[in-house]
Amino acid sequence: MQIFHLTPKDNIQNILNCIDKPATIYLSAGIYRQKTEIKADNVTVIGESRETTIITYGDYARKQHADGKEYNTFRTYTLCISGENVTLKNLTVENSNTDPQTVGQCVALSVNAKRFYAENVNLKSTQDTLFLAPFPDDLVVRYRGFIPENQLYMDGTSLHLFKNCRISGTVDFIFGGAEAYFKDCEIISLHEKRGTGYIAAPCHHLVQNGGFYFINCYLKNGGADENTVFLARPWRDFGKCAFIDCRADGHIRPELFDKWNDTERDKTARFSFYNLNCAVPPEPVGWCGQLTEKQASDIIDNCNRKFTENNR
Repeated sequence: MQIFHLTPKDNIQNILNCIDKPATIYLSAGIYRQKTEIKADNVTVIGESRETTIITYGDYARKQHADGKEYNTFRTYTLCISGENVTLKNLTVENSNTDPQTVGQCVALSVNAKRFYAENVNLKSTQDTLFLAPFPDDLVVRYRGFIPENQLYMDGTSLHLFKNCRISGTVDFIFGGAEAYFKDCEIISLHEKRGTGYIAAPCHHLVQNGGFYFINCYLKNGGADENTVFLARPWRDFGKCAFIDCRADGHIRPELFDKWNDTERDKTARFSFYNLNCAVPPEPVGWCGQLTEKQASDIIDNCNRKFTENNR
């Protein structure tokens, strides 16, 4: 096991590039203004605290890359995870841009791995804060040669776990095709100048049983206008998500879900909920499902089992 103790004066990427065995990196309090990718497997990064240990950068989709092309959403990350079995604890990952309507999408954390775990982590941006691979098939084809292969292609499915995390944004700020569990998290909707906000934008394949699961989360108003935020909209036809035992402030729209503009994804999206404690009583769209107590219990049991297995 390799162990490193770093301060904001150190270059995290230089250390990561030298790792060739399981490693733990301890980050002291401070601001790390660094764009970073963790390519190595079995790396744990632990901050002094999530309020005082901050990895931040400011790339954005309309910025021009060295190759002459715009960055596009998927090159804007502050931190990219492409190694397997990476763990983050007690820190903040931030994309410092706050004006997506002008500069475009701005990703804070991009997880391009099959197995990932985060605990007590703060993820901050506006539009597209957190990306959870795999990509939709059509984007794998479109972006080949544009996005590095290790950040683009994934054979099979992925499992990403988030516990006691705080994730903030405005539009589609949790998106992708992973099987992902958000347990005891704060999901914070910020003010969206363009009007409507969306928390999740899943793009799962029909053959995937797992989707995005928000369990015992607080859907918090961090500045959004009242009655302006949907829980989710399907980024691709068969996107899947469920909100279970969550409470929500008055920014959540009573319809709960949106079908995505002028598409017909309401016919294929797999969205559901159970025991939502909303400030505004829900009047959910007819195409979403209300889970039974047994269905919700099975998902919670499955979630707890996956967290237990991960922490052995």
